[in-house]
Amino acid sequence: MPRNIIELRDLAKTYFIGETQVNALRGVSYVIEEGDFLAIMGPSGSGKSTLMNILGCLDKPTTGEYILDGEEVSQFDKNKLARIRNQKIGFVFQSFNLLTRTTALENTELPLLYTNTNGKEMTERAMASLAAVGLKDRAHHKTNQLSGGEQQRVAIARALLNNPTLILADEPTGNLDSRTSSDIMNIFKTLNEEKGMTMVMVTHEPDIAAWARKRIYLLDGLIVREERS
Repeated sequence: MPRNIIELRDLAKTYFIGETQVNALRGVSYVIEEGDFLAIMGPSGSGKSTLMNILGCLDKPTTGEYILDGEEVSQFDKNKLARIRNQKIGFVFQSFNLLTRTTALENTELPLLYTNTNGKEMTERAMASLAAVGLKDRAHHKTNQLSGGEQQRVAIARALLNNPTLILADEPTGNLDSRTSSDIMNIFKTLNEEKGMTMVMVTHEPDIAAWARKRIYLLDGLIVREERS
């Protein structure tokens, strides 16, 4: 039986904008198992970004529990959340978030800069990550010498560097054309099916969501529908 990577129990998140109360999440419960590939969908304001921020340990719920890989992280302080992010989560964003004027290799090495990893091991691990996304031969090219699809592959390589428990992708094809988007989704599919990587992706594009094996739809802070391929 696959183990549970994520357990959400009656998760709620409330914001106050001035005196206005905004219920971004209103009691979300869901389980994501090891090896799942889940797409989170919903209109603007449905709670997708809030849920993603909580899943990525970038924010905490107002009430409810978030259990990540056996740890109840809902009430962790900032230092503990930072440790969890570094050790267990790989992030892939729409805007790539790469440093300019640095190489693909240097961008991929970033998560290891504040660890005790020596230079040789850092380079070896980063090169292995770049090889996994088909970019080993572009390792020494700078960001401005790479196409959008190649930049996103560098971002994926960086996310893989610490062998995370979970990959979180926020609109990962939002800045890419349809052909390049398919290339990126093929990488995700391979990582999921061949490496057993657990993937959670936010997208508003139905054709991109179709690559995932499970899809949940949010509306007004609640899961209103689930589909499985």
